[in-house]
Amino acid sequence: MPMFQYKGLTVDGRLMKGTLEAADTGQARQILEEMKLDVQELEAAPSEAPSTPIGRNEFLLFNQQLASITKAGIPLEQGLRQLARDAGSHRMQRLIESVAGDLETGTPIEQAVEKHKEAFPPLYSRILRAGIETGRLSEMLTSLNRHLEIGQRTARIIYEALAYPVVVFVLAITIISGIMYFIIPTFAEVLSDMSNGNYGLPVLTLFILNLSRHILPIWIGTISVILVLIFFFKSLAYSRSGRMVKENILSAVPVLGRIAHAGSLSRLSDSLALLISAGCAMPQGLRLAGQASGSEHVNKEAELLAGQIEQGSGLMDAGHLCRTIPMLFLYSVQLGAQRNELQDHLYSLGQMYAQQTRCMQARLQAFLAPLLIILLGVMVGTIVLAMFLPMIKIIQVLM
Repeated sequence: MPMFQYKGLTVDGRLMKGTLEAADTGQARQILEEMKLDVQELEAAPSEAPSTPIGRNEFLLFNQQLASITKAGIPLEQGLRQLARDAGSHRMQRLIESVAGDLETGTPIEQAVEKHKEAFPPLYSRILRAGIETGRLSEMLTSLNRHLEIGQRTARIIYEALAYPVVVFVLAITIISGIMYFIIPTFAEVLSDMSNGNYGLPVLTLFILNLSRHILPIWIGTISVILVLIFFFKSLAYSRSGRMVKENILSAVPVLGRIAHAGSLSRLSDSLALLISAGCAMPQGLRLAGQASGSEHVNKEAELLAGQIEQGSGLMDAGHLCRTIPMLFLYSVQLGAQRNELQDHLYSLGQMYAQQTRCMQARLQAFLAPLLIILLGVMVGTIVLAMFLPMIKIIQVLM
């Protein structure tokens, strides 16, 4: 059904505007009158372009500002309107205004955000719902920002480590590809004449000569595969099963998988501590904290643990169901509950996993750049060696 945008006055004279879905203008007006609105303007809403994810920096700023206005007690719709005026881009401004318009029609914020799930990170609406249900929205958003900054720091380390070797690598590959395409074919004819049809040439040289004959199809195929992989990984973020597949792939990558795992456990610990301090029961707290962890595997296991607790089992008894949440976490939580120090134990766990994340980030930064430079040197050296081996052999024969 088409969308209509409207402006109207409430019974107390407050201006309200937003969008609604209706079959036609008459039905839209009827819906607004049932909402006790004095309709001032009503027209078909312009069609919107499909949403695309907002930038990480834009989202971090928006999330921190949202945490600030909720902590200050400012009504969300008013605070979001102000945020929209201060937004750095027209696209972000339209997005925030759309969310604010939905709030003014009575739509809960998590549902308003879910309508734009393509623009926001996965699970963001779940985190908002967890914060609202416990009355700790500001703390939950601040915790989310802290963990997103950890993820951003990991990405920055990777970019910084890759920047220099990638530039050198691309430059070297461009030059080598040019040599293979323009020079080596001519050089290959000379070698073929000198070796009676390439007979007796080193295997490495033959491999490079064959590679030069197919250099363009190889690069077209390589670039196509890279683009397909990028599209594939981006598409995985929009379904639960896809996110689980993405986590499985990431967990198989050395260091990076451990960084992601420690980060999700840190977020689980901090979120559960907030929920417990707000008076949330353990099963509900586990479910909401699992949703806020940012990991589908952690979320699934938190659901299993919550179900086992509701059936009368202890955390340690239910631990055999877990492959992602470690036994150390379960033991510490159970011990904290027995000593009436659960919140302190959870905060300590959150700090421990955050420290593990920082240590592994430093390790990644230490070995990634040298590894890539060594790999680049090996590739360039192999090609140079392949071209010089026949010359060395010819010199040995002449001597």
